Amino acid sequence: MKLFGITLVVSATVLIAAPATKSYECTKIFEDRKNELLLELERIDEQKQALDSLKRATEDLLRKKEAMLKGKDVKVDQKLAEIKAKEESVKKMLEENKKVLDEIKQLKSDKVSQTFAKMKPAAAANILAQMPPGDGAAILSTLNAKEVGQILGKMDPKKGSEITAKLKELPEPTK
Repeated sequence: MKLFGITLVVSATVLIAAPATKSYECTKIFEDRKNELLLELERIDEQKQALDSLKRATEDLLRKKEAMLKGKDVKVDQKLAEIKAKEESVKKMLEENKKVLDEIKQLKSDKVSQTFAKMKPAAAANILAQMPPGDGAAILSTLNAKEVGQILGKMDPKKGSEITAKLKELPEPTK
């Protein structure tokens, strides 16, 4: 019986020890896996934080670039407005200069007309005969019809016909 009792005690010990060992191994495996998962979670959390940081930095950079672009747009708009204002100013000055030039031409033409109107027809005919027909016609176009007739009457017929042809080509004066 003693042998039987020892066998029974040894068997019970083996049976009790075997489930405890299996239980210990399972617990160790679960703990190891739990630690691996925790490490993986930490790594994922770090990556998420890095991604969030990168996202914030990118958004900040984008905002700065947009602000800089808006600033440049404002400068371009200002320059464009300045250019338009200068362009308008130049147009206005050009119109004023044209008016002054037209006035000067009119005064000059009036002065030449007055000079030829005061001359004797024979003297005016001699001077106009020496000019190119276009210039002579331009001067005669400023005189009244009676004066033109007297001057052309004192002129060489060939030269008179050339000037008369040029007179017909001239546009009608607008007054």
